[in-house]
Amino acid sequence: MTTDTAWSRAVSGAVDPPLLPLPDRVAELLSVLGGPPRLAAHLRAVHDVAHQLVGWVEERYPSVAVDREAALFGAATHDIGKTVHVAELSGPGSAHEETGQALLLERGVSPELARFAATHASWTRSDVGLEDLLVSLADKIWKNKRVAVLEDLVVARLAEATGRPAWEEFLALDEVLSRIGDEADERLAFQASFPIHT
Repeated sequence: MTTDTAWSRAVSGAVDPPLLPLPDRVAELLSVLGGPPRLAAHLRAVHDVAHQLVGWVEERYPSVAVDREAALFGAATHDIGKTVHVAELSGPGSAHEETGQALLLERGVSPELARFAATHASWTRSDVGLEDLLVSLADKIWKNKRVAVLEDLVVARLAEATGRPAWEEFLALDEVLSRIGDEADERLAFQASFPIHT
């Protein structure tokens, strides 16, 4: 498989399990920045999971305001700084966070949308909104990683918005995260099937 074919498949090709394609605007940004196929595959998997989470919130909590487009764009671009810090695709590091936000701002993305590149690993900051938390959650649960402190923050926001007890919101969130996590192996295999370098 050539790199061009791999990149196209990572961004929008038919895959199993089915994943939503990356939005055209994001695919264009990744192309301009020379994003490797592995990064495109990761962003696509997280975007798909964020789509599921946002849909769940909209269905279960119709009175809770969630900016669908912002959350989905944020999920699709959260690691875009790894186009510069490629080593962070296969190893630890946080340099991609501020770099990603700067890259998006340089390319005309509004601060409201570019922020997710910087906030996706900083969910305890006081200024993060529900959309930021959903992007952070999608970035963990796509591979079935459960982070109690992050989930507790989401539960607290939902309980506050609905007036229902936190335990009730936890059970509902746990159910959807378990369902999404059940397909983690397939998403991980999808991501691993692409090269790290262009």
